[in-house]
Amino acid sequence: MLPAPRTMTTSESKKMSESLGISQPPEKFRRPHVVIIGGGFAGIAAAKALRHSEADVTIIDRRNHHIFQPLLYQVATAVLAPADVAAPIRQLSARQKNVSVLLAEVIGVDLESRSVNVKSPGAEDKKITFDYLVVAAGVQPSYFGHNEFAKYAPCLKTITDAQAIRSKILSAYELAESTDDEDERRRLMTFVLVGAGPTGVELAASIAQMAKTTLRSNFRRIDPATTSIVLLDGAKRVLPSFAESSSLKAAQRLAKLGVKVITSAMVEHVDDQGVTVGGKRIDSGTVLWTAGVSPSPIVKMLGVATDRAGRACVGPFLNVADSRGIFVVGDAATLIQDGRPLPGVAQVAIQQGRYVGEWIARELGGDKPPRPFRYFDKGNMAVIGKNFAILESGRIRLAGIIPWFIWAFIHIMFLPQLQNRRRVQNQWFWSYFTGERSSRLVDEPPRI
Repeated sequence: MLPAPRTMTTSESKKMSESLGISQPPEKFRRPHVVIIGGGFAGIAAAKALRHSEADVTIIDRRNHHIFQPLLYQVATAVLAPADVAAPIRQLSARQKNVSVLLAEVIGVDLESRSVNVKSPGAEDKKITFDYLVVAAGVQPSYFGHNEFAKYAPCLKTITDAQAIRSKILSAYELAESTDDEDERRRLMTFVLVGAGPTGVELAASIAQMAKTTLRSNFRRIDPATTSIVLLDGAKRVLPSFAESSSLKAAQRLAKLGVKVITSAMVEHVDDQGVTVGGKRIDSGTVLWTAGVSPSPIVKMLGVATDRAGRACVGPFLNVADSRGIFVVGDAATLIQDGRPLPGVAQVAIQQGRYVGEWIARELGGDKPPRPFRYFDKGNMAVIGKNFAILESGRIRLAGIIPWFIWAFIHIMFLPQLQNRRRVQNQWFWSYFTGERSSRLVDEPPRI
């Protein structure tokens, strides 16, 4: 009896086509193409889940690096250097041969022709076709209709933002040291942060500790310990996404660090001299925006249903309705679970990216699709200065030094590369015992 004929694999079919001189292999032999827009937590997780699939994967991002967003505030306050919290996307995907990286900005998406239009620096626009599309483009800052605030109140979303904020904070002290005007000195040493979510709370606490510990003996004419830090929020309490008891403990910790918290406060005006909130003026040399985000404009290009915040409404498989093979994950998507939308945190993005990658890999392999996506909540954390953090996981609510050590361990383990982990671990160890910070650099403006 003759043996049954062996089915030819996709890779073998491609090699045969090339040996026959066929420049474009027949459609049935072409490897499926998965395009991932965004090299953040969700995009990288999706790409990794496709490691063993019969697909070519292209990651498109405007930046050539992946940012570990939870520690970006430490770059802004000189604890860490930019390279400590970032890694080249190409290096993360170097061991995955089916992944290519394209440094480009997506300027259009056509679901009908299943293609994306991209613009690369110094190159012509090009069109990239796909069989599967994963939109993991994240979010951008939102000034709630007051985009004019952006000129005076920088946000914290990128490495460039963090470096600009670091220079702005350190320059304020340098200018305060050089001026003879007491009112101007007081203004320069007043920092206002708009938004008391995790980023605002963590950033405010880090500035407070830098002023009282790191900079305490660096100046001769000013005392950094007299720095005034004001944290504003339109909500009734800080960390509104946490339980009320945790929020109260966070507020008490901030007060102990010298941070003045003003809640139920709506910012009405921002300029280069400070802010106006609730009809009252707060003179400040540094205003930082840590409130509000909106989805990437790429979501609008899809032409799909969105929620009030502009995030794409996705189905139980994180798919877009009436468009097979189109997925939106992470902060750009909204999915209701147990009656509430999932939060815009790293763990949601990672789990969703991994799920979509596995879903595509299963379909390509002829396996049954996984069950509908369900987010497993591993807990919520916020760190508020040295030796103090808030942790919530189910019914467990902790505050103090134990959650702080848990927070430190988790964040080190989740950094993208081994070298990142070692550098951050060493710097944290040094800072913990000395109070020194490694990257207190003011960027030098270009000479004209």
